[in-house]
Amino acid sequence: MDLKESFTVLIEQGEDGAYIATVPSLKSCYTQADTIPVLLEKVKEVIELCLECQSDILPLPKFIGVQQMEIAL
Repeated sequence: MDLKESFTVLIEQGEDGAYIATVPSLKSCYTQADTIPVLLEKVKEVIELCLECQSDILPLPKFIGVQQMEIAL
């Protein structure tokens, strides 16, 4: 039986257009790619690598969502 763990992945787009994925519950766990499909494959790989190298997973509250707000300046 395979055990499964869920991880929250934050995805942002850099100034150069590349997508950056960060896994907040794993220290120094991030990657980047030019497209979302490639990014998702790479983030799976980097999570596996991070899990091999570290034993502590930081507990995070259940992720609810992200809201982007526009504010007039």
